[in-house]
Amino acid sequence: MTNAATTAQLSQDGGPKIRLGIMMFLQYAVWGVWLPVLAIYLRASVDEGGLGFSGADVGWILGVAAASGAITAPFIAGQIADRFMNAEIALGILLLIGGLLNIGLAYVTDFVPFMLLSVGYSVCYMPTIALTNSICFANLSDPENAFPRVRVWGTIGWIVASTLFGLLYLQSNISLTWMPWFFEGTPKPDATTLIANSLIVSGVISMAYGVYAMLCLPRTRPTRSSKHPLAFLEAFGLLKYRGVLVLTLAALLISMIHNVYFVRTGPWLESIGFAKSEVGAVMSVGQIVEIFVLAVLGWFLKGLGFRLVITIGAIAYFLRFADFAWATSGPKELAFIGIALHGFCFAFFFAAAFIFIDRAAPKEARHSAQTAFGIAILGLGPILSGFFNGWLDQVGAATSLDARSEALKELGGLAVSWRSALEGMGVPLSEDGISYPAIWWTLAIVGALTALIVVVAFTDDSDKSSAAD
Repeated sequence: MTNAATTAQLSQDGGPKIRLGIMMFLQYAVWGVWLPVLAIYLRASVDEGGLGFSGADVGWILGVAAASGAITAPFIAGQIADRFMNAEIALGILLLIGGLLNIGLAYVTDFVPFMLLSVGYSVCYMPTIALTNSICFANLSDPENAFPRVRVWGTIGWIVASTLFGLLYLQSNISLTWMPWFFEGTPKPDATTLIANSLIVSGVISMAYGVYAMLCLPRTRPTRSSKHPLAFLEAFGLLKYRGVLVLTLAALLISMIHNVYFVRTGPWLESIGFAKSEVGAVMSVGQIVEIFVLAVLGWFLKGLGFRLVITIGAIAYFLRFADFAWATSGPKELAFIGIALHGFCFAFFFAAAFIFIDRAAPKEARHSAQTAFGIAILGLGPILSGFFNGWLDQVGAATSLDARSEALKELGGLAVSWRSALEGMGVPLSEDGISYPAIWWTLAIVGALTALIVVVAFTDDSDKSSAAD
């Protein structure tokens, strides 16, 4: 029996789907257990049990590290794995190495080694996203219909990991309750320090997942493609088409503020009254909504078209951050509205953008186009967010010099002018703490400008670009 026949037969009996669903669950549990809460630990002072890093430091760690992984992923996943070894073996090796690096991160307290280890971890983890997708497509008989049902288990894995770590590990005297999130308890006094252990939990899950990948996943042999390692660079030629160019520029702006969301939201939620143990559960509301929005995305694309759907996605970013600004001085429950908008932000902008790129590219260049677009928004975007997040420290600095750190005693001219403009618009600045409304309204305005760019300049010319030689 041929490999294709074997795969088809197994797909019909559901064997691979169960194993692939477990794979996706673990893939995103590894990520979700630490990303929503790590910024709290990194930004908290040493006296509070954190590392005392600045906003710029955290932006560089979460931005540049992610960018490093995104940029190297095509070479690792697209070349080494595709040419020299089974995809499930490459996946397992990367997960084992990445798990060890993540465990090591929990014991590092200085910025430079933390940054370097984060880059190393990202270089191991980011290629696994492409590898898991490739394993799915190679082992599902009807990937177009079956893949979404398998991929949703990744979102569920993120929700479970991010929720349970905080509720079960950062609390004591835990009891069940009928109210979501079904667990309540007393926040541990050393919860900030304990957040570092999310990296250890992630590392252990990663290593167990790596063993599972090598032993249990369907055998996915290398294609040994003869394509040049830099073949995907040819896809940048699609930028000569207006639709692709405008969408890429808009995606860079959205990618920048999207990355800041994960850097700033955790510490902000704590500042408005949520316990550290609740942050992961609260932020997972966005992933829950994402499941339902992705389910109807195709209907919206058919009914409204790419321009309006992507514009709505950018507007959702504006509304999310505007809601955060209002929630800073209002009831903390308002934050749930902005977080729930994550589902619309991700699905209507990023998912729709990737679908458009797939449609805009010639059939033989679709993989290269996705790779090139991914490098732009997951590589360049996070790097820009590192600079931007450092500047936001100045925008949100306290008005009292005594309340500022040494690095923020003197603000740059652009930050001073922008703070004055925000005050003129009625945005309050805090005297002795972080001026979160100033930060959130800055991000909201970027979202609004992006929506304006898309609705004015974007055009669906995918019929021309996809027919190009």
